[in-house]
Amino acid sequence: MSEPSNGGVRWERHVVDEAGKKWAALVTLDRPERLNPIDSEVLHTLDAIVDDVVAEPGCCCVLVTGAGRAFSAGGDLKGYIELQRDPVRFPQFVAYLHQVFGRLRVLPFPVVALVNGVTAAGGLELLLNCDLALVARSARIGDGHLNFGQMGGGGVLTLLPRAIGPARAAELIFSGRFLSADEAVDYGLAARVVDDDQLVAEGLAFAGAVATKSPLAVANAKEILQALWAANGDIDAGLRLERERTAYYALTSHDAPEGLRAFADKRTPRFEGR
Repeated sequence: MSEPSNGGVRWERHVVDEAGKKWAALVTLDRPERLNPIDSEVLHTLDAIVDDVVAEPGCCCVLVTGAGRAFSAGGDLKGYIELQRDPVRFPQFVAYLHQVFGRLRVLPFPVVALVNGVTAAGGLELLLNCDLALVARSARIGDGHLNFGQMGGGGVLTLLPRAIGPARAAELIFSGRFLSADEAVDYGLAARVVDDDQLVAEGLAFAGAVATKSPLAVANAKEILQALWAANGDIDAGLRLERERTAYYALTSHDAPEGLRAFADKRTPRFEGR
């Protein structure tokens, strides 16, 4: 089932399990003639899509991609000519971008960037707020803010060094160069490279694998991964948080013992997400 394009973004539900109860949301930035710029209208629409997705039971994964030859080339530079002169609206826009992109990090299921073509500036910041990325062979990924006299404000200066290390992040930010798909994997920005015509299929296959897992365990695992990544790595605190959450999940949930019983009985587990 597909929702019509609205505000530069459209989304579709894709059933990814045999029982037809688990589905993935395929979210597509949909202004291909402008390389899918991220502006206020897109952010409002994406915000509303997240509301719709979390309100419906059964979503196990969100996949984000771009229409045409770009994932997203970033902000609307022509629109910025006026916006950046407004001391009220511009800070509000950046704060709202942080808010909307940040919602992807706290959804109780994985968010996967399916990166096609050009990905720059705000497009890179969108990628960095996803849990992982699959990249098409056509992908070219960089920051690019400094190429146009801008500086990153949507999270790249904070998130990129955490993702690929400070030296590589500084090199990309200051040089303005773009990575190939293979380089993006080598740098740790993406999990793997896939053929362009298989990008969505590979994303749905990943969602199908997630659909077989306990949604409660998935939500807990994501929360811990994101919390520790955001805290930038105190190992002792991380191990303590992981230990405490795992014990609570194992001792109180339906799904943990159900998974063990199913293994012992040589049957498919019946997870209930509680």
